[in-house]
Amino acid sequence: MALRDPVELVPAAEAGAVHFIAIGGAGMSGVARLYHEIGARVTGSDQSDSPALAELSRLGITTWVGHEPAHVAGADTVVVSSAIRADNPELVAAREAGVRVWHRSTALAALMLGHQGVAIAGTHGKTTTTAMCAVMLTEAGADPSYVIGAPLATSGTSAHLGAGAVFVVEADESDGTFLQYPAEIVVVTNVEADHLDNWGTPDEYFAGFERFAAAPGVRAAVINADDPGAAELADRLTRRGARVVRYGEHERSDVRLSDVTLEGVTAEATLSFEGDSDRLRLQVPGRHNLANAAAAYAVGRLLGVDRDRLLAGAHGFTGTLRRFQAKGERGGVRVFDDYAHHPTEIRATLTAARKVVAGGRLIACFQPHLYSRTRDFADEFGAALALADLVVLTDIYPAREDPIPGVTGELLLDSARAHGAQVVYVADKSRLPGAIAELVEPGDVVLTIGAGDITLVGPMVLSEIDARRPGDGHE
Repeated sequence: MALRDPVELVPAAEAGAVHFIAIGGAGMSGVARLYHEIGARVTGSDQSDSPALAELSRLGITTWVGHEPAHVAGADTVVVSSAIRADNPELVAAREAGVRVWHRSTALAALMLGHQGVAIAGTHGKTTTTAMCAVMLTEAGADPSYVIGAPLATSGTSAHLGAGAVFVVEADESDGTFLQYPAEIVVVTNVEADHLDNWGTPDEYFAGFERFAAAPGVRAAVINADDPGAAELADRLTRRGARVVRYGEHERSDVRLSDVTLEGVTAEATLSFEGDSDRLRLQVPGRHNLANAAAAYAVGRLLGVDRDRLLAGAHGFTGTLRRFQAKGERGGVRVFDDYAHHPTEIRATLTAARKVVAGGRLIACFQPHLYSRTRDFADEFGAALALADLVVLTDIYPAREDPIPGVTGELLLDSARAHGAQVVYVADKSRLPGAIAELVEPGDVVLTIGAGDITLVGPMVLSEIDARRPGDGHE
């Protein structure tokens, strides 16, 4: 994968017939759905079947399992993600036929034209913040369009084409595509080095965020005052004369959080802005989620939305799939799943999970994501994972990368142990459910963590507990 520069946009209505390669992905499926809703003829393929593919087919979109050159026949535009390799047979066929090829970000940006764009970026927290913003604006009656990187827990959908003027998107910095979106308001949740396989250095990564937040057309940047990287970005933007709205617990915050209360899977704080002071109440846990909600609240106020309706929307937010998602309980053991795949995300997730544990242990089952990230942040991963009472590690989910010699999940085994963690290493993911079921005791909380297919393990752990402990009650 390489960084992508922004390209000139044309309205989505001019895309013609659109074919999506890897249409079943969390990001791609939402965009494909919106093109279908505006009346475009949409087709798509993916390497394997999935519930997302089935849902798109149910909507009337033609889908295929497997990639074949014939699938792009009749397409005017072919949409790809950064995960699609140059030798993909459908992409090769499209280029040979002279068909327009758009990156997913370009296809999404084309849909945003004519709307008030809100683009939400950050090394961590952008999915939840985007989801909160979408839910809060929806509950306030704004009927925004949105595309989120994960489905909402309530609706099971990640995209909506609204009748309102606002279009909210999750803006991915990993490949530079966050620079593509035409936004009036941008949010930066934090800036911490990541994706250095693309950006090269932390300084270049930071410079990308500065370009994003200072892009032409941006009238306000909502920035996390509690994160050192984001705070530095806010200072730089202020020196450039940009309008910056800071949020967080820091005394410099314009949208200020105080009197924080964390209890189980809920979180509360006093939220102050421009002389108003209200109680923010969430049904999702953790200090980080209070910060995410404060960012979404700031966006709503900048758009002129009533504060009481925004707060009501925040209280009604129940999360997105794969963000501290409850998977079930068996024999007194509760299982959750989370997408965290960077050390800072893991630290925040485990800190929030600690408030949920009552008398048992916090067991973190982590699948590293990407060889390069595992290599670059091995020590930081070990320190973060050591917050759990017991760590169960498995091998690396490669995603788009080829193996790097000497880089395996065992690298984190050594790091976590060096930071005082109790660690069990199970290289073969298929053995994880049985291994975890053997380890757990009533009162324990198991948290499967990672951006790969570790999400499949939680339900299998519950089944294994059922099989090994017949007669236990469960929900």
